[in-house]
Amino acid sequence: MGGAGPGAEAAGLKSVGIGGSPPGRKGLDVSIPEGKETAVALRSPADVMTLAAMGANHQNRLSFMRVLLRRLKREAWTFSRPVWRMNAEGYGTAVYSAAGPQRIYSLVAFSDYLPEDQRTDRVIAHQWDATFALFDGAPDEAEIERLRANIPKQEAGRVWSQVISVSRANRSVRMFDHVVEALAAGRQPDADRIEEIGYLMRTTAVYGSGKLGAGDFERISGRPEMASPFQAEMLSVYLTREFTLDLVEHIARLRSPATAVILAPDVRRRFGVGNSTGLGLAPYLVNHPVVLGQWVMAREMALARVRSLSQLDASDRKAFVDLVERASRGLAEWRTSHPVQRARIDALARDLVRLVEYVERGGLSGARPWDALYLWADRTLSLEGRELLVSLMMEGQSERIDDLEAVYHADEAEAFAIDGSASVAATRALIEANYDWALRIDFDDPAQTRYFWYASQEKLEPRLGERREEPGAELELPLGVARDVQSLYRALSREPDDARLAAFLLAHPEHRHVVRRVQISATHPYAEIRDNLLQASLYPVDLLRFKLACFGATRFDPRSDRWVRITMFRHAPFASELADGDADDWFLPKLS
Repeated sequence: MGGAGPGAEAAGLKSVGIGGSPPGRKGLDVSIPEGKETAVALRSPADVMTLAAMGANHQNRLSFMRVLLRRLKREAWTFSRPVWRMNAEGYGTAVYSAAGPQRIYSLVAFSDYLPEDQRTDRVIAHQWDATFALFDGAPDEAEIERLRANIPKQEAGRVWSQVISVSRANRSVRMFDHVVEALAAGRQPDADRIEEIGYLMRTTAVYGSGKLGAGDFERISGRPEMASPFQAEMLSVYLTREFTLDLVEHIARLRSPATAVILAPDVRRRFGVGNSTGLGLAPYLVNHPVVLGQWVMAREMALARVRSLSQLDASDRKAFVDLVERASRGLAEWRTSHPVQRARIDALARDLVRLVEYVERGGLSGARPWDALYLWADRTLSLEGRELLVSLMMEGQSERIDDLEAVYHADEAEAFAIDGSASVAATRALIEANYDWALRIDFDDPAQTRYFWYASQEKLEPRLGERREEPGAELELPLGVARDVQSLYRALSREPDDARLAAFLLAHPEHRHVVRRVQISATHPYAEIRDNLLQASLYPVDLLRFKLACFGATRFDPRSDRWVRITMFRHAPFASELADGDADDWFLPKLS
């Protein structure tokens, strides 16, 4: 997802091309306001596009959830709950309305009884505690009933173009029941239990872009509020959070009207929405190289701008130390039993101690202090620590970097056309310049092709198979980019230097998909994951972690190397708090 969005001229910005362009292909346009040019170079794709680096990403102020809440506050969106038909057990129908300057979006929620033996987060489930539709406008009763007949069925149901997304969620039963019992008895839920889980429900899918008959993204892509990535899905999750907290308070109130209390505001904000995500999320990053490239470009431009600042004053240094302390508190809330992530968290705790020591030694007092800090961290800290530092450096830099949301606007159609007039020699040179990492892989080593990606017949969801142990490799999805690049390079090496790609592809159409990627790499430097996605050492959670960090997720908790639980919107202000509160300062827990 992405979308063209408003152009640079409309925003009063100038466009700066990055990189050279092959004939017939435009350079990547990025929007840089006057006076915000950088004195520090962007980080190399070789440094940030490996799986290890991508799997160390954290939420930052350009993450999609943060972008959404800033817009909701800036444009003074209003929220209401026009429908609330829930019984004493919390089963029924609710509608939440979000009204912006031009239009209304409604989350239609259905809560149903779920037998315990049907409770599963797997994508093959057929029943859930709650199901949702994000509706374009305000649904009438007939539309609500039509949704009621279809949304609880999810894949077995069908919707129409006015539905933007569909989703489902299951209760975290222990946490949900504990909160209801506590509130009904007149007390707040146990703080340690909240820290352990952090949500009342977790989603198992948020579908959009035509899924189950929903409207295609192109239908809404020209709307300003949908210009940044995944804004409809983020709005759906944000309103789902409102629903889950309202639901436990409602059940508690009806269970014990004389004693029940509502959640205290600071306790309420400590709940987010959980999510269980598996391999289905991963291929998007490979299949949308232009989108991926611009997501990373926005962050890298933001980092370069911050690193270019010439000096900091004492208040800036104090604010950064406070951020590091808040990060330490957030680290204490980050619970996982997975050995890989546990080791990363332990290393991150040591990194945060080093950060404080660095500042106390006067490390932010010299010229261009952010740049010096980053270079020190790159030499000294773990990847997890370095990438958390990148997020911390972006905090408090609203005026300097928030305009970079415009860089997200991706025109994938423009990049789809292949320039057939390019020569074989020029194409080989592009591969040598941008895919040197791929050419170095020894694909004669069986460990480099251990896995193959395929779509399951039952759910049409991506899966990983063992190439030499499982059938189906002949149905492999084209996600082995490094292997395909090598194959293309060998084929081009047998052609005359002055031969044209058009003639080559006419004879060898099997290489079209990778030729397109190679040409995209000339103008989108961060468009390619610089690793082999077929190798035995593949840790797929790194792919999931990267995309979820772009969304704005926190508390990454791998449950295996192929699926992960996360939390969304934890500590974020609720809709009723946006008008008078800070919509942006919720990345980390507060000090007080």
